[in-house]
Amino acid sequence: MNVEGSNTPVPGGREGEIVTDDGVRLRYQEAGAGNPGHPLVLVPGFGQTAAGFAAQIDGLGRHRRVIALDQRGHGRSERPAHGYRASRLAMDLHQVLEALDLRDATLLGHSLGCSVLWCHWDLFGSDRTGRLVLVDQSPVMSSEFAGAGQEAPPAAVFTRDMTLGFAAGLRGGPDAVDAVVRAVVAMLHSPSLGEDEVRWLVEQTRLLPPRHAADLLLDHYANDWRDVLPRITVPALVVGGELSFLPPGTTEWVASLIPGARARVFSADEAGSHLMFRENPALFNRVVADFLDSTG
Repeated sequence: MNVEGSNTPVPGGREGEIVTDDGVRLRYQEAGAGNPGHPLVLVPGFGQTAAGFAAQIDGLGRHRRVIALDQRGHGRSERPAHGYRASRLAMDLHQVLEALDLRDATLLGHSLGCSVLWCHWDLFGSDRTGRLVLVDQSPVMSSEFAGAGQEAPPAAVFTRDMTLGFAAGLRGGPDAVDAVVRAVVAMLHSPSLGEDEVRWLVEQTRLLPPRHAADLLLDHYANDWRDVLPRITVPALVVGGELSFLPPGTTEWVASLIPGARARVFSADEAGSHLMFRENPALFNRVVADFLDSTG
């Protein structure tokens, strides 16, 4: 792997890149590189980008080193024709940690980013990982798989027909792709989010080529990480929102599966959507900073 940095000014901090072992250039944004303490690595969700964490890069980066990753195919990273599954994204993340020599890092995943973190834990355990922050995600999304030999969760919201329909749309013509992208983005935010912000989210999501988005969506739908959560041995914070598309009780249920994990649910009055870190960044940053500064 190769790593190089760039001093090109970007919103929220410095920009750099690494090259993975399969030759893919992954971009990241960074702030607070000179700050002491453990680094914080931000992993966006499906179709989302490092730029979506601008308020965290700026706010949390004032007191610690913060790195926000554009996963392969997303944002400013390269768009290869392969690797759109959680296992490869987890390997990409690990190679970022290695290339930047990040140790005892706090890994924060949002939505699909949580699945990447669970896969990373399954593959690498606590190697280079000191804490986890898991933002609004269930370890099993398929309603058909939910009760397969385990406790049925409150959070399996994807049906087979819905998922296959989205994937078919992403592999269809421009109108079908546009309809799916807008439907996905509509699930993410509260009704009060401004039109300019919604338009920006749609633009960011469109940076992921539709055929690759379909592959990643189907992989996301098929995975079940429930056996990983009880094996997590580092402090974990699970964050959710009352306005999320995930059903009530999801955040507490996920936290109950992880030994010693904390749960924090953003209320409707706290703009507790799936994107609470964008809709209420000041409170979100404070919640994360308090967790990082705690001893347990």
